[in-house]
Amino acid sequence: MELRRLETLLVVAEEGHFGRAAERLFLAKATVTEHVKQLEQDFGTRLLDRNPVRLTPAGHRLARHARALLAAADLARADVAEAASAEPGTLRVGVMGHGSAELTPATAQAFRMAHPEIDLRLVPLDFTEHVSALLEHRVDVAFVRPAPVDERVEVDVLTTERRIVVVSARWELADAPEVRLADVLDLPFIRLPERTPRPFTDYLYFTAARGGEAPRRGKDDAVNPHEVLATAAAGRGAGSALESFERFYPWPGTRCVPVADAPWEHSVLVSRAGDEDPQVRAFRTLATGLARELGPGLQLAPA
Repeated sequence: MELRRLETLLVVAEEGHFGRAAERLFLAKATVTEHVKQLEQDFGTRLLDRNPVRLTPAGHRLARHARALLAAADLARADVAEAASAEPGTLRVGVMGHGSAELTPATAQAFRMAHPEIDLRLVPLDFTEHVSALLEHRVDVAFVRPAPVDERVEVDVLTTERRIVVVSARWELADAPEVRLADVLDLPFIRLPERTPRPFTDYLYFTAARGGEAPRRGKDDAVNPHEVLATAAAGRGAGSALESFERFYPWPGTRCVPVADAPWEHSVLVSRAGDEDPQVRAFRTLATGLARELGPGLQLAPA
């Protein structure tokens, strides 16, 4: 008894028509007919009435078992796929934007040199994936900002930097050497999708400084640095970031202006709480060790 034939039986019963079932399954009509006939031979009874096309009492009973078997097969595939994606020898590192500045490539390079047997894969994350990619086991560790407040994750602080706003070069404050929070709170900020986690939304919009009030919204949505920069260059909205953002994302038509009185903010490495995977522990140890060595001077000299 093949699962494919059971699936065919269920689809024919749902469609009430062999031809429509064939189209849905991307099979020839003759193949669909053969699948049903073979099942009926296997079980020694008619499973479908032909005119109209509908399940017989025996077919109804088999359909219940078929659904359970197919669901179990799907779960098995998903379970094996998850195990394969996280199998020993692979470490998936999520990176939001430019991560923790120069620490991100430095840690990746040091880990690859120390553990050449492990396949380290960098996975880009957008603003909505503040911790979700980690909790959904799509990555094993992640460079993000700001630090999540979530008991399901462990946080290693790597950098502490002053804040900047990203604005159009045509805007008046673009030429200022620095600005204050009072100068930026009324700017139209980029729009974030509703699914964006609150900690990141509060970080980007300086929510604490505006007393919890929502900012003015610009005209465009953004979920990654490139979209922020494109929106800012067009004068359609402002963004905010850590100071190191400017080193990694020079973009014509934009300016990154320090916000002198904004609280400094962290970039961090997050991992799942209680994760004892030796690869994860090794990566965390390297990242925090490099952070201590580099200290506040994060920009590395050219090799």
